[in-house]
Amino acid sequence: MDLDGEHEDTGRSAMKDPLVHVVTPGQVITSDTAFMRGHGTYVEQEQVLSSLAGIVDRVNKLISVRPLHSRYSGEIGDVVVGRITEVAQKRWKVDVNARLDAILMLSSVNLPGGVQRRKQESDELQMRNFFMEGDLVVAELQTFFADGAYSLHTRSLKYGKLRNGSFISVSPGLVQRCKSHFHSLSCGVDVILGLNGYIWVSAHVPQNLDEIDTEQVYSNKNKDITPTDRGSIARVASCIRALAEDLIFINDTIISFAYEASLQYPLKDLHKKSVMHDIAIEAAQALENMKG
Repeated sequence: MDLDGEHEDTGRSAMKDPLVHVVTPGQVITSDTAFMRGHGTYVEQEQVLSSLAGIVDRVNKLISVRPLHSRYSGEIGDVVVGRITEVAQKRWKVDVNARLDAILMLSSVNLPGGVQRRKQESDELQMRNFFMEGDLVVAELQTFFADGAYSLHTRSLKYGKLRNGSFISVSPGLVQRCKSHFHSLSCGVDVILGLNGYIWVSAHVPQNLDEIDTEQVYSNKNKDITPTDRGSIARVASCIRALAEDLIFINDTIISFAYEASLQYPLKDLHKKSVMHDIAIEAAQALENMKG
């Protein structure tokens, strides 16, 4: 990503580029004085330099650097995937790859049957029937507590317990912020891209949110998955790991390109470093060609 000479395009963002611009401390990011410096940068001799090792992020005229290896720093409205770590009084603690475990309050979940009422003591006694330790959930970041912990909610039927799939963890900085983080790929696989770096890949289950059986939302039983679907899930998961290994931004489009690029290799070879690199580069190139 070349920042010099491109300042006239104020709408362009580093997030549009498939290849991440990685910098080290003291490295010159740009000498163009039209840019403003943000977090992780400093100015010396009219040049913007990086103060840490990380990824350059550009929003219009503002340049900042996000650390390569950092905990998730959330914003209200973020879609996150997390794992229940503790069942406490009227709340669950959820690992969302942040500095502190997030909190999912009993009052912030839907009751079985979709009943809208105040939570009672009987509901508190049944909390482990909703979520228990080790369960994976997708939720939305609702607000912040005074100590910096995140408050989550799963009131929408698109949120809740995750089943029938595979879990992948990548750096939070590699997940591209999109209009939607729920995607159905053409290969018959659903992907949830958590902005906290936790990604869920599962078999596609056609469903209408108005027809969801709310009694089954908290079920721990997986559906029967065909060997073909299992192979597709494993292939998509391997493609996501390949993109993350090469520090390429992850979104539904480049995952689809990576999946197509991986079809020339047998599934058992997708863990090889050379194969992962070839898939990532081919996918990035396909995305560049699509943009023209």
